[in-house]
Amino acid sequence: MTESAEAKPRRSRVWVLLAVIVVSAAASAAITALVANIADRKVEGKSTYTQVVALTNTTYDPAVWGQNFPVQYEAYKKTAEFTPTAHSTELVPVTEARFENDPETRTETTASKIQADPRLVTMWSGYAFAIDYRHLRGHEYMLLDQQMTLRVLQKDQPGACLNCHASIPEVVATLGNGDDAAGWATMNKTPYKEVTTLATHPITCIDCHDAETMELRITRPALIEGLKALKASEGIADYDVNRDATNEEMRTYVCAQCHVEYYFAGDGKTLTFPWAKGTDIDDVWDYYTEIGFTDFTHKVTEAGVVKAQHPEFEAWSAGVHAANGVSCADCHMSYQRVGAQKVSNHDVASPMADVNASCGTCHTASEQVIKDRVTTIQNRFIESRDRALDSLTQLIAAIEKAKSDGTPADRIAAAQAYQNKASFYIDYAYSENSFGFHAPDYFQRIITESLDASRKGQLALLGVSEADMAPSDVAQANTAAILESGLK
Repeated sequence: MTESAEAKPRRSRVWVLLAVIVVSAAASAAITALVANIADRKVEGKSTYTQVVALTNTTYDPAVWGQNFPVQYEAYKKTAEFTPTAHSTELVPVTEARFENDPETRTETTASKIQADPRLVTMWSGYAFAIDYRHLRGHEYMLLDQQMTLRVLQKDQPGACLNCHASIPEVVATLGNGDDAAGWATMNKTPYKEVTTLATHPITCIDCHDAETMELRITRPALIEGLKALKASEGIADYDVNRDATNEEMRTYVCAQCHVEYYFAGDGKTLTFPWAKGTDIDDVWDYYTEIGFTDFTHKVTEAGVVKAQHPEFEAWSAGVHAANGVSCADCHMSYQRVGAQKVSNHDVASPMADVNASCGTCHTASEQVIKDRVTTIQNRFIESRDRALDSLTQLIAAIEKAKSDGTPADRIAAAQAYQNKASFYIDYAYSENSFGFHAPDYFQRIITESLDASRKGQLALLGVSEADMAPSDVAQANTAAILESGLK
């Protein structure tokens, strides 16, 4: 063998060795980078936030909180963006003179519900909602839209209305001079037009979080007392939500500070949740009946009427999601990944805006299947709701006619009592903003109770006695069995 022939294998082995060295070095570098990245992500995942500024429970401006929590703050600001839903599809041009003083100088706003459905004007005749009631906008506008509604521009309202439309800790601190209880009491009874000038933000970070620990907290006395009364009715004494609730429960309770049925009690206009007997609508109705409460006198029929508010918490409580431990935030503030961190999306919106992030966490069906299911539930709700609203407006017309025809006063009084119940029940269903989705079966029961009350009101005008309209023996037995089961 020649020298040249012997050199070729040696050179080949050298190149192979070099290649192995290069590949090994590259692999080692890649593994080192991967390990470093994993280590970084672990550190990032453990770190809840980077403190840029010191926060206290007097840091009211959300932009300051945003320096420590930029991801959450950017999402929070997106509540200013209009997100179309199936029932509020677009903004409409502003044509009303009141918006000339709107600091936002808007050219568009949400559509009017009372223009789209005049039956609401009939139901609320004589009450502020009969003059202005619009579809919701994002949380960014909760204060501004309240300040601009005709309900406060044309009617005198108490400061208690501010509870659910502004960041309250700053207002209470100003009014109470360090005494929060005094601040709340003063705000509730002060005229709205006066006290709203103290509010500088819609609901912000400090309304739901402790500035020192970042733990969720309840800042509204009405919910603290409401839950205490509710738990007492269930045999749990001295319940303190800020002490006793789990973190997952708090992910619902912070929303329940506002998304509830309520009334203003006494001359102090104390915001009160009527839960001493329970949160079921029948329990709430019994509570109002027992204390003799009504919100207004109907302009047409002169019936005393209870106005329902926005009972999303009560409806959720009666639904399948609550039964399975799914909180409000799980659907409306679904978790998202930002690097290695898991954070709640603070752009509080309809779950239908991102089905995969909200529903997809638990449900394996396709996005279209889920959307179709939601649409079906809401369509059935609307169909049933329409029948009940039609029946109520017919009862109101019948009472008006009966009054002019000289119908005996006892018949009219009986019909007015039925009007109150029929109105409250269908109003409760209408004003709850899920279009039946939060608890479909529960709402079907509510709607049938409204229908039944309207029917009985019409019969009462004809002289049919309450005894003759009483439930049959079979119906009473079924009701007793349902109540005994504890699963109404």
